[in-house]
Amino acid sequence: MTERKISHLRYLALAMPNFEEERDFFIKHWGLIEVKGDENTSYLAAAGSDEAYVVRLRKGEKRIDLVGFAAKDRADVDSFYQELLAKDVQMVHPPQALSQFDGGYGFRFFDVDGRTLEISTENKGQASRPVKEREAIPVKLSHVVFNTSNLAKTTQWWLDVLGFSISDSLVSDHMGDMMHFLRCNKAHHSIAVAQGPHHSLHHMSFEMRGIEEWMRGAGKILRAGTRMVWGLGRHNAGDNTFAYFIDPAGNTVEYTTELATIEDEDAWEPHKLNIREVSTQDQWGTANPMSEFVARESFNDVDHGLFVAPPL
Repeated sequence: MTERKISHLRYLALAMPNFEEERDFFIKHWGLIEVKGDENTSYLAAAGSDEAYVVRLRKGEKRIDLVGFAAKDRADVDSFYQELLAKDVQMVHPPQALSQFDGGYGFRFFDVDGRTLEISTENKGQASRPVKEREAIPVKLSHVVFNTSNLAKTTQWWLDVLGFSISDSLVSDHMGDMMHFLRCNKAHHSIAVAQGPHHSLHHMSFEMRGIEEWMRGAGKILRAGTRMVWGLGRHNAGDNTFAYFIDPAGNTVEYTTELATIEDEDAWEPHKLNIREVSTQDQWGTANPMSEFVARESFNDVDHGLFVAPPL
C-alpha cells in the first residue's frame, strides 16, 4: 500500500507586476472568489473546494511565490520535516504556526530547482458548496505544471524526496522524455514536470463540475476576450479535457474536468505516450494541433524567484 506524508495540493501563490489586472481576471472572468485582499495581495477561493483559498496573488516581480500542500496531521508534518532534513533539503523555516489568515501549522523549503514549497496541516478551511448544474466556475485547483531545464533531475527529486509517483509520461522519438505526470494521491496528477528552456510555471489547471460546465466556462472566457491557445480537446494522459488560455500576466491557465483516478496505485504501470501520435495530445481530434508555437506559449518567463523565499 502506497503511503505518503503529502495528502493533496492546497494552493498556488503567484506574484506579478500587473496585480490588479490579474486579480480582476480571476474574479470577474475565471470564477474565483476573493475571500481576503488589500492593495497588494488577494486570496482567491473556489466555490467547491474546502480550502480557504486555492490561489494567492501578490503584487511584485513575476514569479512563483510558492506551492502549498497538505499533510494529515502534526505528526506527519514533524516527521516529514525530519526526513527532508536528513536528505539535505534546504529549509526556509521549520514547523511552526503559520501567519496567513487561515492559520495552520507547517514548514517551507526549496525544491531541487529552487521553488518554495509548503507542507501544512490544521488550516482553517471554508464552507464549500456544490457547484450547480451549468454553473461555469471552477470547483477546485486541479494541478500545477512546472517547466524545468533538467527533467530527469527534477522528476527524480520529487519521487525520491517528496514521495510522488509517476502516473504517465510524454515522450518524443528524438528528444526522449518530455513530461512526467506525478501523483501524491489517487488523482492521476497533482503536479507535472515538463522539459523546457528554463525553470518557470508551465500552467495551472482548475477542475470544472463536468463537461457541460467546462464547455460553458471555455465559452465564457472566450467571450471575455481572452485568447485560447490550445483546445478544446481531451488528453490521453489523465483522460481529462483541456482548454488553455493566456491570463493577463502571461501565465497559461486551464479549465479541465474528469481527471482520471488511480484506484489501485500498487498495480498501476505508467505509460510512455508518444507525442507524435495524434491521440496522445487530443483523443477527440477537436483541438488545434500541438506544435512548437503552441508549446512555446507555456514556456512562460524565467522564474526569478528561485531560492528566494517569498515575503508572505
